[in-house]
Amino acid sequence: MRPETLAIRTQTERTGEKEHSTPLFLTSSFVYDSAEDMAAAFADDTLDVNIYSRFSNPSVDEFVKKVCLMEGAEEGIATATGMAAVFSSFMTFLSAGDHILSASAVFGSTHAILTKYLPKWGIEYSYFDMNKPETIEGLIKTNTKLLYVETPSNPGLDIIDLKFVADVCKKHNILFIVDNCFATPAVQQPIQFGADLVLHSATKFMDGQGRVLGGVVVGKKELINQMYLFIRNTGPSMSPFNAWVLSKSLETLYVRMEKHAANALYIAKALEGHPALSWVKYPFLESHPRYDVAKQQMSNGGGILTFELRAGLDGGRKFLNSLKWLSMTNNLGDSRTIASHPASTTHSKLTEEERQTVGITPGLIRLSVGLEHPDDIIEEILQALN
Repeated sequence: MRPETLAIRTQTERTGEKEHSTPLFLTSSFVYDSAEDMAAAFADDTLDVNIYSRFSNPSVDEFVKKVCLMEGAEEGIATATGMAAVFSSFMTFLSAGDHILSASAVFGSTHAILTKYLPKWGIEYSYFDMNKPETIEGLIKTNTKLLYVETPSNPGLDIIDLKFVADVCKKHNILFIVDNCFATPAVQQPIQFGADLVLHSATKFMDGQGRVLGGVVVGKKELINQMYLFIRNTGPSMSPFNAWVLSKSLETLYVRMEKHAANALYIAKALEGHPALSWVKYPFLESHPRYDVAKQQMSNGGGILTFELRAGLDGGRKFLNSLKWLSMTNNLGDSRTIASHPASTTHSKLTEEERQTVGITPGLIRLSVGLEHPDDIIEEILQALN
């Protein structure tokens, strides 16, 4: 079966009730037929037996299995949030004295983990410019254990050649982790280009309607087994209810991402050349500096575009205040179009120099393009620009 079909037809084994829609296993624990069975369960450190929903749960297992099939991964683990997925990945594979090499263009909270928290535990970090992948190898140290990248990046929509980075990591025996949140497995599968682990904030396009929080990491089985023990013991597990919602959402991910991308490309083309804008950026616009790479590793450009207001920081606030019905929120990947101004919100804690380093200019607007009629969306944006 193809991934689109697997996303719909993969579900927990039908119970005696003969339900068609997958059931929700809203339980904190599981029972045993004997004391011997219970003892055997606790002696098993794998995902193969249900003990407690902090460890595993059938609803969570179904969601993870679907993502694995869509990403082409051997195994996976779900977390309570996308940031829990990021942090758990770092904490599982990094120890005091290690070095992580990360793209400088990362989400604000990921930047905080790298710069504020990892150094407290004796873990070094270095940043590289996604637009200069040839500089990566020169930044690798003898203690470099992990390379981390978002592509497309949040919010700058930088793109990097995944196979190129994977080859560098393989050469130096470095773990390669890719945040695939913006693209989703419906658009891009980093594992086929050489990534060891792929993670998502399932809160975004995977849910698609701004309802629940969640994260997921998929990849090689031996790596996921290590992460499972970290998450089992520290507790950032996904709730069964959220997993059930997300699993149902994956059934429509492919058709939603096609519509998100079609709307986004239409709007990006309509905005190019507008006198109030310095530039418009979208992976499938020919003006994108890595358009050729995006076309090679993505099936479409995704649902996010950015543009730069000539009026700068104050112009960004004025633009948001001029919107009539388009949503202002820090989320993305919703069925409803969302506008945000990273310089004054998600990345406001960064210094001006740090924002410039990751491509967050004062007038940058991030648009998460929804599923509304594209002409309604562009009319709303144009009236706010005017």
